[in-house]
Amino acid sequence: MAGRTARLVLLAGAAALASGSQGDREPVYRDCVHRCEERNCSGGALRHFRSRQPIYMSLAGWTCQDDCKYECMWVTVGLYLKEGHKVPQFHGKWPFSRFLFFQEPASAMASFLNGLASLVMLCRYHTSVPASSPMYPTCVAFAWVSLNAWFWSTVFHTKDTDLTEKMDYFCASTVILHSIYLCCVRTVGLQHPAVASAFRALLLLLLTAHVSYLSLVRFDYGYNLAANVAVGLVNVVWWLAWCLWNRRRLPHVRKCLVVVLLLQGLSLLELLDFPPFFWVLDAHAIWHISTIPVHALFFSFLEDDSLYLLKESEAKFKLD
Repeated sequence: MAGRTARLVLLAGAAALASGSQGDREPVYRDCVHRCEERNCSGGALRHFRSRQPIYMSLAGWTCQDDCKYECMWVTVGLYLKEGHKVPQFHGKWPFSRFLFFQEPASAMASFLNGLASLVMLCRYHTSVPASSPMYPTCVAFAWVSLNAWFWSTVFHTKDTDLTEKMDYFCASTVILHSIYLCCVRTVGLQHPAVASAFRALLLLLLTAHVSYLSLVRFDYGYNLAANVAVGLVNVVWWLAWCLWNRRRLPHVRKCLVVVLLLQGLSLLELLDFPPFFWVLDAHAIWHISTIPVHALFFSFLEDDSLYLLKESEAKFKLD
């Protein structure tokens, strides 16, 4: 929930620098890339590159130009360290040691594990919660939306392209919006379904307008940042207010309260922006790893709450 907002904030800040970070502005880097592309990325040299490139690299979309940027990045980093300077960023990112076809191996694996945790909890939810529970369809839909977002997060950290970046942003935004819808259904929609339906239509309209503007007009990082921060704050405040209001009446709500507070606290890891340890593990990857058990706890809350609502609805039916 809230953690996705913090992630979007930091990603937006990094992306705003993507066109001109310190490392890729260096003449030594630019000259190195230019010479490498002239030498290796055309004619017979390009055919030779493709013939010796591992199949998994070509399938993942790694090109000769990408390899030149990767090699020249390390040349530049080596010169910086030799001269005693701090490690620079390149195109809005720290330098990462590529593993197989994974551009950011730790973040990609952490994103995959978050998705796997969501899948496991979805299967558990399916098994333990009957489909007759009032929150069942909304919770299952939220699980699938989360799975889709973690899939694209994994793809984005595997290979950063214009498409994978946009899909990562848009799918993360969808998770936040669906979290708000989930909260709306739980707090208002069960008693007033028409309100929930109208609110869902509004959120879909906002998402469509948001994605259309960023895709068809221009990808404005500043606007994207402001929009997601605003929506994320609504999400956090709404869930937090509901949790605090019901924490004594519904003991299982404490799980949700812990999730909201933990995600807010863990999101501070993203502010500790530092070069990756061993060129693999940075603050973003650590944050992704730390959210794995938090997602499991949130789905555990959804399971408990759905069973409580089912029991409550059955009791009302018997009274009627």
